[in-house]
Amino acid sequence: MAGTIASLLSIALGIGLAAATGFRIFVPLLFAGIAARAGWLPLNESFAWLESTAALLVLGTAAIAETLAYYIPGVDHVLDVIAGPAAVVAGIVASAAAMTDVAPALMWPLAIIAGGGIAGVTKSGSALVRAKTGVATAGLGNPVVSTAETAGATTLSILAIAVPFLCLVLVAFLLFWSIRRIARFIRARSPTDAGSLD
Repeated sequence: MAGTIASLLSIALGIGLAAATGFRIFVPLLFAGIAARAGWLPLNESFAWLESTAALLVLGTAAIAETLAYYIPGVDHVLDVIAGPAAVVAGIVASAAAMTDVAPALMWPLAIIAGGGIAGVTKSGSALVRAKTGVATAGLGNPVVSTAETAGATTLSILAIAVPFLCLVLVAFLLFWSIRRIARFIRARSPTDAGSLD
């Protein structure tokens, strides 16, 4: 029973971190590395490098650069395109790193399907919000979206480490919201539906 709870806990933790990479690629990995270094988060042996000094310096620099770059008009849209596939990879890494109590035969499929998939859905949802805000406000509202995304990545990362099961509930709501946004976008672009994004 204790083993099952530990496994579920590490899966919830991994999924929470993966969802956070959909907002910012490097922030959740940085938080995971810091938490592991502090002894708050056990890491899968294959990802022990996340808590190394070199990795923390690189992740910290990358997290700051990524966050600031999203405040530059035009660059934020380019980053959204590049960050799509990168967020999926980061989601896989983040979730696999945290799944310490899961058998490898189950861990990798979970990391790829759940971790990568959730990161991709979260990223798509936030990119659609940015695109819609950019059109509606001529780009003036994009810094607000960028701030919300950074706050989302930070909050989800902290909650995933501190209270994984609560974070999992929030991720479920986030997925529901993101999938609805994506579905509306697809319907609006469908030749049979001339409706606009709402």
